Amino acid sequence: MGADSQDEHHRQLRRGFNWLGGATVVARIVDVLTTLAMLLLLTRKQVGVASLVLSIGMVVEAFNGLGTGQALIQARSVGRVQLDTVFWYVLGAAAVTGGLTLLAAPWIGTIYGMTGMTGYLAAVAAKQPLVGAAVVPLAMMNRNLQYRRIAAVNVCATIAAASVRLGLGIGGAGAWALVAGYASSGLFVLVGATAARPFRPRLLFRPSTVSGLLRFGFGAAVADASEQTFKNVDYLLVGWFYGASALAVYRVAFEVAMEPAMAVGTLVNRTALPVLARVSAAHGDLTPVLTWSLRKTATLVAPLAVALVLGAGPLTALLHDRHGNSYAAAAGPLQLLAAAALLRVLCQPLFTVMLGSGRSGMAARLSAVALLLLAGGIAVAGAILPVAAGLLATSAIWLGIYPLLLVRSLVFLHRHEAIDIRALGRVLSAPAVAIGLLVLVVEALRHLLVLHEASARLVLVLAPTALCILGLLRQDRRRA
Repeated sequence: MGADSQDEHHRQLRRGFNWLGGATVVARIVDVLTTLAMLLLLTRKQVGVASLVLSIGMVVEAFNGLGTGQALIQARSVGRVQLDTVFWYVLGAAAVTGGLTLLAAPWIGTIYGMTGMTGYLAAVAAKQPLVGAAVVPLAMMNRNLQYRRIAAVNVCATIAAASVRLGLGIGGAGAWALVAGYASSGLFVLVGATAARPFRPRLLFRPSTVSGLLRFGFGAAVADASEQTFKNVDYLLVGWFYGASALAVYRVAFEVAMEPAMAVGTLVNRTALPVLARVSAAHGDLTPVLTWSLRKTATLVAPLAVALVLGAGPLTALLHDRHGNSYAAAAGPLQLLAAAALLRVLCQPLFTVMLGSGRSGMAARLSAVALLLLAGGIAVAGAILPVAAGLLATSAIWLGIYPLLLVRSLVFLHRHEAIDIRALGRVLSAPAVAIGLLVLVVEALRHLLVLHEASARLVLVLAPTALCILGLLRQDRRRA
């Protein structure tokens, strides 16, 4: 591949990262602020019940579209007949998924011993056709690298859903505030996607024209379903073994540790996937795009993960529910999960390369293996350990599985895509040095300044972390 093509791919990556990056920052700020507000407005039990419902919803939603969105992005060409067919296929699959969710609702409520589960899951079922109808316009915007429009859709939908969540929370809706906010996001995404990329499907359905897309989509759907189950199986099992209140404590630790890191990882991967698909279609070298993804991810996530490990105690001491009960018990799990979050987002670009190069089957197999390891480990811990030890063990299991996934993914990509592993290692050297210095600075400040207020101890960690991130970003811009 020529130098001009490589330069063009890097320009596309930078443009996508800037637009989607701004949208992600805004969305995460809105989410963090509303989440903190909801912790104050709801009891632990209400947070736990809503967490369980949302976890089930995320697993259900992974089957929406059955991978056809990713298939449309990576396809070399897509015709109008294919778009029409995919739209109706996705909508039909969404209706079936929603119906199955409703049928399973009473059974799920019985398993967890929670009343009102049918109503909550009815909201989850109602979201599925809305999300399905948005698959085609969103995929076409991604395919055409229309990052500005995607960013606008994401920000507007996030703000609208957060407004619903916060308004209902203030009004005393309890767990319904979180559930309704989640369900309404499907409507807001659909409205935004169809406004940004209008698409009016014709009454046309020709399955033979999309057979190749469906084959790829099936592998991608299995990978997505495994990934979403992987993301939520801990909530499902913690809620089952330890109840809603313990799940609320675990959710605080998990969301604080994982969500900011996963937001960065998702941003980088969404930016890189269309470019990877184009490079792969032209039989180009995937290493430069992968090194870009890893460098961006490590630059933003590594200092944040270290800050959460160092500041977990004062941070959780500041959080409490509507009745004034502290979330300080989340500190230990938060430290373990923050370290796991860093390894997790470093794995994400490797999976994105597999999807972008058409190797969705391998991504699906690795996701399935990770799911089995995580679910099996948490089930054993839940069966034999009390609440506090069980939450720590669950967090430790997250940390334990990612070194295995990293090694297996790197070996596979080196063998099948000629990825230069040494080049990947070199891009991680600067973040590694930076976080080492960050730890030394924070520990030195702790010995010099004896602070007792939780808020002051948290600032002592966050200030050097912000400087560390700014320094890494400045170095990254110079390199670009």
